[in-house]
Amino acid sequence: MELRDVLRLTASTIRSHRLRTVLTMLGIAIGTASVILLTSIGEGLRYFILNQFTQFGTNLIMISPGNTKTFGMQGLVNTTRKLTIEDAQHLLRVPGVEKVVPISYGTARVETSERARSVFIVGVTEDALAVWRVAMKHGSFFPAMDAHRAAPLAVLGSKLKTELFGNESPLGKHVHIGGSRYLVIGVMESKGQLLGIDIDDRAYVTVASALQLFNKEGLQEIHVLFSAGRDSKQVAEAIGKVLIERHDNEEDFTLITQTEMLDTLGNILNVITMGIGGVAAISLLVGAVGILTMMWISVNERISEIGLEKAIGAEAKQILLLFLTEAAILSTAGGLVGVVAGLSIAQLLGLLIPALPVRVPTLYVVMAIVVSVIVGLVSGVAPARRAAGLDPLEALRTE
Repeated sequence: MELRDVLRLTASTIRSHRLRTVLTMLGIAIGTASVILLTSIGEGLRYFILNQFTQFGTNLIMISPGNTKTFGMQGLVNTTRKLTIEDAQHLLRVPGVEKVVPISYGTARVETSERARSVFIVGVTEDALAVWRVAMKHGSFFPAMDAHRAAPLAVLGSKLKTELFGNESPLGKHVHIGGSRYLVIGVMESKGQLLGIDIDDRAYVTVASALQLFNKEGLQEIHVLFSAGRDSKQVAEAIGKVLIERHDNEEDFTLITQTEMLDTLGNILNVITMGIGGVAAISLLVGAVGILTMMWISVNERISEIGLEKAIGAEAKQILLLFLTEAAILSTAGGLVGVVAGLSIAQLLGLLIPALPVRVPTLYVVMAIVVSVIVGLVSGVAPARRAAGLDPLEALRTE
């Protein structure tokens, strides 16, 4: 029996049992479509979250008070020394460090004569624009000044400006933040959201003003921008040495590089994507059971046919090939239908829900097709071996 004969007999069998063929293919198709759809959503979320962080640059180092590796969660730590503006200024001496932003923040009420809104207030210096890769829409940011000197100046996020002033220009007007009067000198370019946090719905003041406003002695964070091409680990080590020396030889702070954070997030999101794919793959298992069942029924229905084929000289391996080919064709066809369905639904979701990030991973599409073929072959092995092992005389008696 040649390969073309095997294909011809398989095609004839599939055509003669159309309903059973469709039902068998449907199980694999649903499983494959589920894998592609869910992994597309998972991959889209991964890309979206990582893109949210990279919009602020990748050559950043964030420093916070408290050694989280030793003492646990930030906020539950009693540090021996707080981060200060002087700490931030000393970091400018580290080779590779370009700019440093000392940060203090909190929530306060921003008021005009007609409207008021409680928002996030961030105290920074003039270098925040360069470090965070943000731009001004109207007006200007804080001028270069002594970071220790409070100044009654404020810059509004684009959403906060709209909420307080509507279409009017806020430049040159005054707002009250936490009861103190500030002159609005600029409006930030819209930056959107970061993991659900609206960056445009906030106000910026000088870091000294924020420390006074929230009655704090130390900074919550220091952000460091280092030169492109520099090794982030080496820069972080140099920064750590300077801070340890300033903090009485104690490592009472935590350094996090943007690269480390992105790598960690990427690993977590990859595991989530694989987990989602694994859950979806359960439906492929259901499809495998369907192929096994249908092929077993097919063997029972075709016992006499198998006996006749073996009686006229068909070898066991040819019978085995015949049934394995049928299983492979069914699973491959089901897999291809599932791929088309999964890609179509993913694209449709992207069009109907633009906010839902859908990104089809090519690797998972290929894997889904390969797995569907393997599933079909594995599921067809037991029925095929049973068919190949039938005694021709016993098989012909069943006629």
